[in-house]
Amino acid sequence: MLNNPRELIDGSERLSSISVVHDRLHEAIFNRQTTVAQISAIIMQDAGLTARLLRIVNSAYFGFPRKIDTISRAVMIIGTQQLHDLSIATSIVKLFRNIPERFVSMESFWKHGIACGLAARVIACLNRESNVERFFVAGILHDVGRLIMYDKIPDVMDEVFDSITEHPAPMFKAEQEIVGFDHAAVGGALIEAWRLPGSLEEVIRYHHTPMLASRYRDEACVIHIADVVAHTIQCGSSGEICVPPFDEEAWLALGLNPGFLPQIFDLVDRNLDSVLKMFHAGES
Repeated sequence: MLNNPRELIDGSERLSSISVVHDRLHEAIFNRQTTVAQISAIIMQDAGLTARLLRIVNSAYFGFPRKIDTISRAVMIIGTQQLHDLSIATSIVKLFRNIPERFVSMESFWKHGIACGLAARVIACLNRESNVERFFVAGILHDVGRLIMYDKIPDVMDEVFDSITEHPAPMFKAEQEIVGFDHAAVGGALIEAWRLPGSLEEVIRYHHTPMLASRYRDEACVIHIADVVAHTIQCGSSGEICVPPFDEEAWLALGLNPGFLPQIFDLVDRNLDSVLKMFHAGES
């Protein structure tokens, strides 16, 4: 067994390859003297990132009436933190390309993540949360720790798959038993290492056990429910062979009306294909 999920992250060339621009962007966002022009200049150092962000902000997902043709304009309209979080999400989508097909296809993996993100955004809106885009990003990235495990410890993950195939069980529980920790812990460690918002780190770390979250329990409950929704309507997969267990306390904690479920299912179904294209179209 490994001792700590950080062992899978520290020293990884794959993960460090996108950290330079994002480190500078993170520092700029939290410096009150940084101007919009300076933040825009940092983003534009990465031509691919610039193209992806402009494609996203001009998509039907945001629905702005006029075309946004500069990063500085995008920063002013969407906000620095939201643009930063979206940049992380789009960069990670482009980062993992050589995950063994025996585990999961990347198309299926990101279809599940984006379906979860869309469901989370709808639930957050229904729950009248502020800054609902952060829920979209959290949904997209909630299983990113599993990609790291597939990449860094494939032989051990083969054992995990053998275990759940022989004795069907939630995959994260098999990870805990065989690896010593699960993909949620790895994802949380990655978010922490990248110094992203504490809310994102806690939500990813506790998306299977939302009632254990101490500071951002409601946010964790949203992602937990969204994850189950994405599995229930069979929108892609991160490797699970069954729907993860649903924590009824999470539903009760948010006080959601069960009548909202058909609306959530419908909105995810209607928007999924266009958002998938938004993330994968254009340059690589």
